[in-house]
Amino acid sequence: MLPKWFNDWNSKFPADIYKPAILTGTVGAVVFAVIALNQLGQPFAGTSMQTGPRGTGMVVHEFDSERLTPDPTIAVYYTEAPYPPAEGEELAGEVYENVEVLGDLTVGNFSRLMLAMTQWVAPEQGCAYCHAGADEGNFASDDLYTKVVSRRMIQMTQNINENWAGHVNANAEVGVNCFTCHRGENVPSDIWYRITPVHEPEAVGGWSAVQNRVTVQSQYTSLPSDALETYLLGYNRIGVHNLEPHVAERPHEDGVATWQDTERTYSLMNYVSNSLGVNCNFCHNSRAFYDPSQVTPQWATETLGIAMVQEINNDYLVPLQDVYPEHRLGPVYADAPKAACKTCHKGYVQPLQGTNVIADWPELATSGAPVYEDAAASN
Repeated sequence: MLPKWFNDWNSKFPADIYKPAILTGTVGAVVFAVIALNQLGQPFAGTSMQTGPRGTGMVVHEFDSERLTPDPTIAVYYTEAPYPPAEGEELAGEVYENVEVLGDLTVGNFSRLMLAMTQWVAPEQGCAYCHAGADEGNFASDDLYTKVVSRRMIQMTQNINENWAGHVNANAEVGVNCFTCHRGENVPSDIWYRITPVHEPEAVGGWSAVQNRVTVQSQYTSLPSDALETYLLGYNRIGVHNLEPHVAERPHEDGVATWQDTERTYSLMNYVSNSLGVNCNFCHNSRAFYDPSQVTPQWATETLGIAMVQEINNDYLVPLQDVYPEHRLGPVYADAPKAACKTCHKGYVQPLQGTNVIADWPELATSGAPVYEDAAASN
């Protein structure tokens, strides 16, 4: 294929073309990579949050590719600044019938909040989702269960913002409102129901009947599926077995943690990690899991969160069981839907990546009269 003179010359003066080619290719690849990184950015760039004392290696790393990617639901979040009340302005409780909560709001702010709740919870159904007579202009009726539930959920939201600020406002004012859980859906995602035992009792009983079956509650692992029921509905102690060897205690004794309690604890911790998108060292010192004096500040925030969820489930959600229609109840025990960490967080350390959802909604931040000082100043 090549000229005879070229083949003759090449046979007389052979040369190693591979080393120069490899060197040239390597240098070219490095130059290309440098140019690409300069133009496109570092794909593995990130930031580290220190969670413990310096020198202990207690950090949580986040890649910018994940950290700076916005929660897609933020884009559809509806909000509107409140209207500074005018002196002598009529209140909703004086104008409308059957206003059991939010009656001390001005008519303008009451309507503003009702519009927001519609966008947060029932954007397709509109006002008629809660108000049976909405099409005829009658909003007073309690005929629809959704209105009864909504009223109680408003009270729950006010209670969370008012009494659990140590959790929902741990690092900055964030708070919660209806959108925190609902995200434009009638029923929030990541709710849960009781499902144990997960095996037929006559087929397999005892401890094995609560695990080794893929379920949402166990985060699709072989861990026990009753951890949420045990710790976020019940008030059981979260803990593993005794860490001392040869202790004089028996599993049947009160207060003695068993290996079943250990597995339940791991199941709950796995659920929490997935809910927040973090690893164990977000809350724990990985070299001293069992030493409460060496936990991170986030451990206290999470502990408050667990107590908050216990109250939410027992005081607000479970009592609504008789209000819900059959199709809204659990598939096994016909129980009311319940909340857990993922119901709000949905894979982020802070719900909606720390968006302040009570800034424009002081009505949901307290069960008392809302304060509109900031709104007045901004207007």
